[in-house]
Amino acid sequence: MLKLIFLNVGVLDTGSTGFMLLATSLVMLMTPGLAFFYGGLATKRNILGIMIQSFVSLGWTTVLWVIFGYSLCFSGGEGGIIGNFDKAFLSGISIDTLYAGNGKIPELVFIAYQMMFAIITPALITGAFVNRVSFKSYFIFLTVWQILVYYPFVHMIWGGGLLAQWGVLDFAGGIVVHATAGFAALASVFYVGARVDKNSTPNSIPLVAIGSGLLWFGWYGFNAGSEVQVDNITSLAFLNTDIAASFATMSWLVVEWMRERKPKFVGLLTGSIAGLATITPCAGFVPLWASPLIGIAAGLVCYLAVQFKNRMQWDDALDVWGVHGMGGVLGTILLGVFASKSINAAGADGLIYGGGLFFLKEVVAVVIAAAYAFVFTYLMLIIINKITPVKLNEEEEKEGLDVVIHGEKAYDEGAL
Repeated sequence: MLKLIFLNVGVLDTGSTGFMLLATSLVMLMTPGLAFFYGGLATKRNILGIMIQSFVSLGWTTVLWVIFGYSLCFSGGEGGIIGNFDKAFLSGISIDTLYAGNGKIPELVFIAYQMMFAIITPALITGAFVNRVSFKSYFIFLTVWQILVYYPFVHMIWGGGLLAQWGVLDFAGGIVVHATAGFAALASVFYVGARVDKNSTPNSIPLVAIGSGLLWFGWYGFNAGSEVQVDNITSLAFLNTDIAASFATMSWLVVEWMRERKPKFVGLLTGSIAGLATITPCAGFVPLWASPLIGIAAGLVCYLAVQFKNRMQWDDALDVWGVHGMGGVLGTILLGVFASKSINAAGADGLIYGGGLFFLKEVVAVVIAAAYAFVFTYLMLIIINKITPVKLNEEEEKEGLDVVIHGEKAYDEGAL
């Protein structure tokens, strides 16, 4: 039996608290995992340049989150677009303060858990403009994008804001994380243009595999942890996550094998990420039987999105739009189809259960999020470019970010 500690307000559930600390750690691990995934896919001259863009978010996003980020997302602003500054610098939150959402875990744990989401979301975007963007401009981008894109959508959906009151659901970030990041990535590609050498190949597929494994492992905390306690929905979200990812992995592998006559390892790994991104908004709201269908759809749709991107010659280097953007949109739409109150009473009935209005709300919400992220990102890059150049020149790009900007190399080529 779980030990229960009675406090002045609510009851601390030590089992749920322990699980949420673990889930927080798993989500934190996803950002280094993303750095490895992107670092392996990048060219040899740009490994450090792409990896530092993920790792810097671990530090800088935490600073922003403590100063005002958490407050803007989860304090005040009921029914609005953004919160207030009442909890800036974590004001009024003590070690005894319980998370108001369920009264079972310390609010400090919830702050840390949500912070990990804030850390990885803008880092997802970086794969689209690998080896083309200066670190200084990225640092500004990292700051402004969180404040004016990520924070509002967190508040509107998870912080009791406008979309939450409208009835929009997003279990772990199909809209908040993947749709916004994916379409911001596409906007950045349109702005910075194509690479000088678009045919560059991954420098280390084993590094991509390590990153994929860490992302898949961390995603259990990402999705199951979004229940913010331990119950039957936690286990449902956990298993739905694994099933969808596995079916997406195999569907991507098969369709690519059929088209190219060879089973591709990078394709298999990319398919797993597509499945994980697509199940994210659905994980705790849909029945188990739906997760294989969601996974298969993820593998096929995201693969076709990448092929469409290639035909259009959009130089999204690491397929952020096709995998995360389209995965987030697809998952949100499928949530509107498969969600069931019989599975999660806190959810809604989807289209197949007579919830046509809920389905429409999900579609409208994800379209709004994607469109806003795209337009804002494009305009923001124009403004940032007036402050400091965003894109490297051709000579710098050929030499690579690692040497030009960071003065370092990933590998000592002179070593025995």
